[in-house]
Amino acid sequence: MNFGLCEEQQMIVDTTRAFVENELFPHEAEVERTGVLRHDLMKEISQKAVAAGLYAANMPEDVGGAGLDTLTWLLYEKELGKANYALHWNCVARPSNILLACTPEQREQYLFPCIRAEKHDCQAMTEPGSGSDLRSMKAFARADGGDYVLNGTKHFISHADVADFAIVWVATGEEDTPRGPKKLITAFLVDKGTPGFTVREGYRNVSHRGYNNMILEFDDCRLPASQILGEVHKGFEVAGKWLGATRLQVASTCLGRAERALGHAISYAAERKQFGQQIGKFQGISFKLADMAMELKAAELLTREAAWKYDQGSVTEADMSMAKLKATEVLAMIADEAIQIHGGMGLMDELPLERIWRDARVERIWEGTSEIQRHIISRELLRPYGA
Repeated sequence: MNFGLCEEQQMIVDTTRAFVENELFPHEAEVERTGVLRHDLMKEISQKAVAAGLYAANMPEDVGGAGLDTLTWLLYEKELGKANYALHWNCVARPSNILLACTPEQREQYLFPCIRAEKHDCQAMTEPGSGSDLRSMKAFARADGGDYVLNGTKHFISHADVADFAIVWVATGEEDTPRGPKKLITAFLVDKGTPGFTVREGYRNVSHRGYNNMILEFDDCRLPASQILGEVHKGFEVAGKWLGATRLQVASTCLGRAERALGHAISYAAERKQFGQQIGKFQGISFKLADMAMELKAAELLTREAAWKYDQGSVTEADMSMAKLKATEVLAMIADEAIQIHGGMGLMDELPLERIWRDARVERIWEGTSEIQRHIISRELLRPYGA
């Protein structure tokens, strides 16, 4: 594994960093203050991202994306992750890779418009009462002639307010297993405006202002079989094929925010004077900086290794879980210590630190909690022993 960046990777990092600093950072204060990303602003920045070649950069070249390898894509994600989440996710959208499972007809209706910034998608898995146990979902679709009728509720559905359609996972049957009955899951493409499909306001969230979670309700929502994504009863299989690297995406955006927080802490420690000298010369501060830098590098190395192994076809679930777990917990530590170094000023909204600190909290919950990641890692360690 080469730890240096090639010329193309450095160019992508530099281009993305400049875009974030020039097009996203200037609007952070407005979004954080109002909790709203204006639709006109989102459209304006999206078009600039398209022109810069940064929109849908996660997608393969043959469908109109940038065709980045996993490591390069995560370097790009790290730079985007430094900004307010609503700005970088809604304005520089990365359509869900699961849309690559679309049929040719579905690609024309869903995939390609997302890549051209004409449509947005969202994913709907989580339900009240199910959380990480997706097999316990209660939302169900029953076959009715050539159609399926969906009923149930999804919640915590990110950016469903700006999405034009949802990728919805629901139970479509049940099978017997040695451990008891297990639900069979199917993914559906559901357009906003479909009768029986309602999007409601979600919960007020301390993290990621302007990036909203919504509640999706399905009340006898009738869909033709042509709206199935993948195959009937194979929803988890299609998700497993296309969504595996999302934990690495979370890790990378966390690394970006951690790096930004550390940069503020270093600058402040070098400039702020107390008792006649820079506070960075006091051991209580200098050791914090050393630990922050060391932990950030450890998290970045874990993430880069997992990305490299992903492209080699040798990545394991534990590799991706370790990267996600380490990066999210390191972000929390660095955000907290950066505020401690700044003292009271660290909690003021003149700096991005209090926002980074708030935003860090959700990262240990979504895309698999820290406990789930530890379960995956330990299970892989014990499996060779039959435990």
